[in-house]
Amino acid sequence: MRIRIVDAFTDRPFSGNPAGVLLLDAFPDDRWLQRVAAEVNLSETAFAHPLPHGGDADWALRWFTPATEVDMCGHATLATAHVLNTAGLAVGTVRFAARCGVLVTAAAEDGTITMDFPTSTLTPVEAPEGLAEALGTEVVSVHDTAAHIGDLLVELRDESAVRDLAPDLAALAALSDRGVIVTAAAKDPARGHDFVSRGFFPNVGIDEDPVTGSAHTALAPFWSARLGRSELTGLQGGARTGVVRTALRGERTLLTGQAVTVIDGDLRA
Repeated sequence: MRIRIVDAFTDRPFSGNPAGVLLLDAFPDDRWLQRVAAEVNLSETAFAHPLPHGGDADWALRWFTPATEVDMCGHATLATAHVLNTAGLAVGTVRFAARCGVLVTAAAEDGTITMDFPTSTLTPVEAPEGLAEALGTEVVSVHDTAAHIGDLLVELRDESAVRDLAPDLAALAALSDRGVIVTAAAKDPARGHDFVSRGFFPNVGIDEDPVTGSAHTALAPFWSARLGRSELTGLQGGARTGVVRTALRGERTLLTGQAVTVIDGDLRA
């Protein structure tokens, strides 16, 4: 069967966040899906199959890390929508039925794709004991995120602290359900982004995720409240980076980005 590797939240190869994408006739055994995701060995591999006409969604969609299935994934959804549109299997809008509900993507003529995701709730919490030590830097504030994400959102003092971070991943794994998102305001918004972030998710087999769409459903309300604007641009990543445009719409958050296919081949399994 055909498998693609797509770099998401970028307009050029070897940047952004790579995701595997397989289009199927139906979902096979979960163990097979997990083995394929482990073989692909990217932060997420997306599996999708078409649904009957007339329902609430057009395609069923699931995401697996190399270690487990996850409830919500932004970059692999973007990658899947990109494949459907470039392969001629969808035009414009696609509705996906996923574990977190129905997600809608809309492709524009300029190549961008906008995804409609649920906005994460944010609950201020005390910094867990050992968090600053695990991160190796001062913590400004900490928020817990909604169930479909399960991360700690941690504000650091500035952009340099985010970029220079080298956390103790084993220590971080004990502090949240999925992982830790670190963020800070952009040092120079004139460079095209309003905030920066990085995401570490050792509990689902991902040491660092280059660009995490689901994290931006929490980053969008966090920074919109502080910057006083509903539409913002985030830059995420360490060695690899990508750009996510966010638009806060109450209980929904719009995430916009681009994607490019870098590998298109056959899975022989």
